[in-house]
Amino acid sequence: MTDALTTTLHGPAPEGQLVRDMLRRAAWAAPALIAVFGLIWGVPGALSTSYAIGLVCVNFVLAATAMTYSARVSVAMMGVAAMFGFLIRLAIIFAAVLLVRDAWWVELVPLGVTIIVTHLGLLFWEMKYVSASLAFPGLKPKTQEYTPT
Repeated sequence: MTDALTTTLHGPAPEGQLVRDMLRRAAWAAPALIAVFGLIWGVPGALSTSYAIGLVCVNFVLAATAMTYSARVSVAMMGVAAMFGFLIRLAIIFAAVLLVRDAWWVELVPLGVTIIVTHLGLLFWEMKYVSASLAFPGLKPKTQEYTPT
């Protein structure tokens, strides 16, 4: 029986690969979302949308970083990082919104909608490309990269 407090995970971390792919997709989708909310709410809508997309990207990077480094410590620490890291990152997003809520460039509706839509949109979009297998723990290999033997 293995000890979860001392067992560490070795090998490449798929979290970094996944978050880089999500950031690449966010870079593609962000201009459209900023343009739409900019047309509806003007410059404050565009700036609020940009800020929200930045918050979501930072959130995903923090999640991947926490999982990668905690896995090197132990499996139990990875569980702790997953559980409490989520709560801490939600608190950071909440604090970031509270910090700017009265600024001239903030429109709360596009800010909130963008935070929710971008989180869910990127996660569901990424689900299509995640392999989730032991052979390919990160993204699915492209057909040119993988040739079965």
